[in-house]
Amino acid sequence: MPPSSPAIVAKVKVQLKLAIARLRMVQKRDEALAKNQRRVMAQLLDVGKEDSARIRVENIIRSDITTELHEILELYCELLLARAGLLEAPTCDAGLEEAVKSIIYAAPKTEIKELQTVRTLLAEKFGKEFVISAMENSDGKVSEKVLKKLSVTPPREELVVGYLEEIAKAYGVNWPRRKKEDLGAAPEFVDDDDDENPSGGQAQKNVEAPLPVEGAGVDDEVEARAELSKATPPRSFGPGLPLQVNPPSPSTDNIHPKVTLNSMELKPNKRMVNATVVKKTPEAKGGIADGIPDVDELAKRFAALTKR
Repeated sequence: MPPSSPAIVAKVKVQLKLAIARLRMVQKRDEALAKNQRRVMAQLLDVGKEDSARIRVENIIRSDITTELHEILELYCELLLARAGLLEAPTCDAGLEEAVKSIIYAAPKTEIKELQTVRTLLAEKFGKEFVISAMENSDGKVSEKVLKKLSVTPPREELVVGYLEEIAKAYGVNWPRRKKEDLGAAPEFVDDDDDENPSGGQAQKNVEAPLPVEGAGVDDEVEARAELSKATPPRSFGPGLPLQVNPPSPSTDNIHPKVTLNSMELKPNKRMVNATVVKKTPEAKGGIADGIPDVDELAKRFAALTKR
C-alpha cells in the first residue's frame, strides 16, 4: 500500500530542512577553498606561470558557478518548506511547479544527498510522468538560471582574463606585465596655498603684522609701531570682567549674609584673623588700650579727689 500524502509531505519537510543546512555548509566550504585557490593563482601570476594560471582559474570559475547554483536551490527549498501545505494536493500547484521541477532536474547533478532524497519523495508524490517532464524540461518550467549553471560549456576567454585581472588586483600582482614607465610617476605634492588665501602659520603671521600706513616712510612706520605697542586699550574695550561678586542684602532669614562663590563660602585667611585678634585684645602692648583706664581705676581716682 503506497504511503499517504500527509506522510510523504512530512518526510519532505524533514528532508528539506536537512538539505538547506547541507547547502549552507557546502557553500561555506567552497568559499574557503576558492579563497585558497585565488591565492595560488596570484602566486602563479607573480612568478610568470601564466599558462598554468589560465588552466587552473577555470576551476575557480566552475566553483563560483556551483556556489551560485546551491544558493538558488536553497531558495527553492525554503519556498517549498514555507508552502508545504500546498504539497498535499494530488497535483503540483502552479506556484510550486518551477521550484519542484528545478529541484528534480538539478538534484542528480549535485553532491547534496539530502536534495536527492527530496527528489525521490517528490517523484513518489507526483508520479513518473511528472519527473520525466521535469528531466526533459518539455514544458519549460525548469528555471533558466538552473539550466545555465548546470551547462558544461567552457568559460569564455574574456571571463578567464577578467578573473585573472581581478585576482592580480586583489593581491597586488603586476599582471598583465607592464613596464615601470607605463605605471606612471608618483604624484607630486602641489601646494595650493597662495598669498591670497593663506592658512596655518602664514595666516597667523599676517594677522600679527601691523598694517602699513600709506605715504609713510620707514622711520614713520617704526614710530607708529612703537606708539601702537605703548597704547592702552580703553576700559570699555572688549568683554567685561569675568567675575563680579555682589554681597547679598540682609533679611529676616539671613541677618548676617555671607558672600559665597561657586557654592564655597569666602572665609578670611589666617593672617586676617590674627590681625583682628590683636586689635581686640586689651593686653596687646603698644596698642590704643594702653592709655585708657578702666572703670575701677576711675572710681579710685574719684574717691581720692573727694577725700582731699
